[in-house]
Amino acid sequence: MSMKKVFTLIFIRKEDQILLGWKKRGFGKNKWNGFGGKLKPNETIKEAAVRELREESSLCVKTTDLMNVGHLEFTFEGDPVMMDVRVFSATAFEGTPAETEEMVPKWFRCDEIPFGDMWPDDRYWFPYMLRNRLFYGRFHYQGYDNILNYTIKELECMEDYYAKRK
Repeated sequence: MSMKKVFTLIFIRKEDQILLGWKKRGFGKNKWNGFGGKLKPNETIKEAAVRELREESSLCVKTTDLMNVGHLEFTFEGDPVMMDVRVFSATAFEGTPAETEEMVPKWFRCDEIPFGDMWPDDRYWFPYMLRNRLFYGRFHYQGYDNILNYTIKELECMEDYYAKRK
């Protein structure tokens, strides 16, 4: 892998529901997903997650209300760039979800998640997140719909995990 790009992915949860967004354009178009994207220069990962959520759903969260629940790495056959995705969850938020130029937000019951209209890897790591378990996953794709291989595991502590990776 010659290059790595860091991304954020944030999920808002309330009671037995999770907020997903229907992607209207760009990478992941026509799929349900969380909210997130690339970091801007001089922006922390949590600041990027807060900004992306606001831009894509009109919701506001505080960085202190974000819980880092997972780390995902994605590679695509023939592409030298690894997508390094930090997954966050929050239950405290302000505002009402609203459609934006990029996403159409919608609440789903946690037992009615539309996996058929999501990235194929979501089926593997969502159960960890929904059970409030920390996780790491690595997925290697051919194209955008075919997982060639993957690894997923539950973690004890995100801080220890990141410290060991340095």
